Amino acid sequence: MTETLTMRPKGYAPGGKDTGIVKPKGTSAIPAHQGIETVPLRERKPKWLKVRSPGGENYGRLKRLMRGGALHTVCEEAGCPNIGECWEAGTATFMILGDVCTRACKYCAVAHGMPTELDLDEPRRVAETVEAMGLEHVVMTSVNRDELPDGGAGIYAETIRQIHKRLPDCSVEVLIPDFKGDEDALRTVMEAGPAILGHNLETVERLHPEVRPGGRYWRSISFLGAAKRIDETMLTKTSIILGMGEEEDEVHQAMQDLREAAVDILTLGQYLRPSAMHIPVARWVTPEEFAQWKVVGERDYGFRHVESGPLVRSSYHAKEQARQVMAGGPGRIREVMEADLAAPGEVPHLQLVQIEVGRRGGTADGLKGT
Repeated sequence: MTETLTMRPKGYAPGGKDTGIVKPKGTSAIPAHQGIETVPLRERKPKWLKVRSPGGENYGRLKRLMRGGALHTVCEEAGCPNIGECWEAGTATFMILGDVCTRACKYCAVAHGMPTELDLDEPRRVAETVEAMGLEHVVMTSVNRDELPDGGAGIYAETIRQIHKRLPDCSVEVLIPDFKGDEDALRTVMEAGPAILGHNLETVERLHPEVRPGGRYWRSISFLGAAKRIDETMLTKTSIILGMGEEEDEVHQAMQDLREAAVDILTLGQYLRPSAMHIPVARWVTPEEFAQWKVVGERDYGFRHVESGPLVRSSYHAKEQARQVMAGGPGRIREVMEADLAAPGEVPHLQLVQIEVGRRGGTADGLKGT
């Protein structure tokens, strides 16, 4: 039986999770928001962010398949605004390795805590569901499992193999954690043959330690660069969330840094605050600005494809990208960086979030530049 907090936590700690002990994420305040006027939680959203409530025959069928297989989707766990559109079209992003994450990102709706189980039968059930849906392209992501020696890479690989065994023509896209910078774990996933290898940067360098304290900016970028060195034919992909307090020049810099690692596909979307315990929205980014960022990313920085819009998320139009985008070669950044350095959330005196430190992380003595 899943254990949850019995007292009212300081931070976001949803109950009802079945794969771990849920813990609070901390407070919603971050230093980067000092001195700026953020968007009140209950302020009416702009008209371009309004979507219809999910429903329909395919939506209901897919939900029954997920529950019948005891599976999780990031569509539900992260509160994706496109769930109605995508599920009705028969596409979903599977979330493997449970529904409790060892990290406590300040923007993410997925529950944080300490996982209590590893489901070795999950790859079979995911593959069976993919077959039942008759998918031609499947997207798979996960929570972070920093307590596991390989971060869960073996489950990723086995799930890819099981899908290919049942549906040889089905392409698989993975959106992986940084595995603490473990290149062996990265190779484990890549050798199983995904069509697209994704890992999300999420935000600009200045904001990264505050909103994503379990990771490191250059570790994420260089992990994608290392993937290109391992297999230059692999499509690589990442995402940046806008509206968390970034400046225009910082977005330009992040794009440039990602292209140094030869990332092929970039997605850009609007940050939507999951609860009062998550960081506030700093601003609403207009559709016109998103359209301009697409032009900038493709024309000025050379991304093979940029998917940019207020409601865009990592897996939006993923099938089309897998079929139409051609991979480029490796970039200047080819080796994993910061694999031996502790993430900000692993250094107690910084007190950015409350987080369980995995066994494979660096030490506080190794922290530099935060």
